[in-house]
Amino acid sequence: MNVADTDRMELILFHSGYRRTQEKEEADLILVNTCSIREKAEQKTFSLFGGLKPLKATNPDLILGLTGCMGQQDGEKMLKRMPFLDFVLGPDQVEGIGKAVNRVRESDKPFVWTGFDSEKIYSIPEISEDLPQKPGPSAFVNIIKGCDKFCTFCIVPFTRGREKSREPEELHQEIRHLIKHGAREIILLGQNVNSYGKRGLNNSIPFHELLYGIAEISGLQRLRFTTSHPNDFTRETIRAYRDLDVLVNHLHLPIQSGNNEILKTMRRDHTVEEYLELIDELKSEVPDVSLTTDIIVGFPGETEAQFQDTLKVMERVGYSSSFMFSYSPRPGTPANEMLDSVPEDVKKRRLQEIIQLQNRLTEEQGKSYQGKTVEVLIEGSSSRPGYSFKGRNPQYWRVNAKGNEGSYKPGDIVKVNVEQTSGHGLSGVIQ
Repeated sequence: MNVADTDRMELILFHSGYRRTQEKEEADLILVNTCSIREKAEQKTFSLFGGLKPLKATNPDLILGLTGCMGQQDGEKMLKRMPFLDFVLGPDQVEGIGKAVNRVRESDKPFVWTGFDSEKIYSIPEISEDLPQKPGPSAFVNIIKGCDKFCTFCIVPFTRGREKSREPEELHQEIRHLIKHGAREIILLGQNVNSYGKRGLNNSIPFHELLYGIAEISGLQRLRFTTSHPNDFTRETIRAYRDLDVLVNHLHLPIQSGNNEILKTMRRDHTVEEYLELIDELKSEVPDVSLTTDIIVGFPGETEAQFQDTLKVMERVGYSSSFMFSYSPRPGTPANEMLDSVPEDVKKRRLQEIIQLQNRLTEEQGKSYQGKTVEVLIEGSSSRPGYSFKGRNPQYWRVNAKGNEGSYKPGDIVKVNVEQTSGHGLSGVIQ
C-alpha cells in the first residue's frame, strides 16, 4: 500500500514540476512515507531522519515531509520529536501532497495534516498525461482502503480508517492506462481486498465479480491480489481461481496463529478449522496453488502448546513462504492493554523455530520444481552473476534466468527450465 501511495504522490508532484533525483544532496524536497504496523519500521524512520537533518541545516530551503501511517498516528508528536520537519501528512492526504508542498513554500510554519476524508466514496482522480516513469511489467492498483476488522494487534484501522471501495469503472480505466504504458501484470491492493464492494460504491458488487470484470481487459496477462482475510474469502473467489486464466495460482491468506484461543484473543473471528476448510477447497480446485501467510508468535498469553499448534498448521498447509514476526505491543491497539506475558527470549526462540520450519517447507517445494519448466514474467535484469533476467512464476517464486539479452525484454513471458533452487528462488535457462 505504501509503495502505491508513494507512486501516486510522485505522479502528482511530477505534474507540479518535480523530478526524482537519485542523490538526496541534490533534492529540493524529500518525503519519507512511513509505516507504523511494527515498532521496527518506526525505528528505521527515526534513524533515516537523523541522517537527513544535516541536509536541512546545510540547505534551509530543503523541504522535509513525513507521510503515511506514522503521521496519522502521531502527527504532533512527530513535529515535537523532529522540529526540523516542514509537514506531516496522513495516508488520506496523498492527493493533497501538491497543496502541502505549496503551503510550505508560502509559510515557514510547520503543520500537521491528518484525519480521514469525510467522503463516503473512495476515488483516485485520473492523471492521464505523461507518467514520471514507465510502469514496470507488474503494477499496483488500490481497489479498497481502510479496514473494518479491528484485530486486537493491528493499528491499521486507526491509521487508514474504515473500508471504502473504488468504482469498478474507475479501476478498469486505471488498469487500461497502466497496460497501455507497458504493465502486463496487475496486483490489486487493499488491507482486505475480499471486502471490496461492501461500502463506497454506487452499485455494490462483490470482489469475485470485480475479478471477472478485470480479467476481460485486453492486454492483461496476469492478475494478483493482496491481502485477504479468511472471514471474507468466499467460495465464489475460489471458483474465480478455477475459471480465470489470468488469475495466477497464488494466494496470500494470513492466519496469524494456529490456535483457536489465540485467534479469539486476536479477534480474528474465524477458527483454524474454518481456515483449513477454505484451503482444502482451494487446493481441490487449483492443485498447484501456492500459499503464503502472516504469522505472529509470542502474542499475549500464548502458551508453548498453543505455539506448537501454529507449527502443526504450517506443516498441514505447506506454505511456500511466510511473513513471520514476534509480537510487539503497538500503542493505540487493544492488545497494547493486555499483559505482554511472553518473555522476549521465548519470543525469539519461537520465531527462530517457525523460520526454520518455513525454510524446510520452502526447500522441499523448491526441489519439486527442479527439472521442470515454469512460465516467467520477466521483470528486469538479474543481479545474480551469470544470469540475464529476473522475474516470477505464477506461484510467486523468484526466478533468475539465463538467455540471450537481445532476445527478451521486461514484460515478456518466457518458459524457463529450472536447474537449481535456493530459498524461495529458482534459477534456470530460457527455452
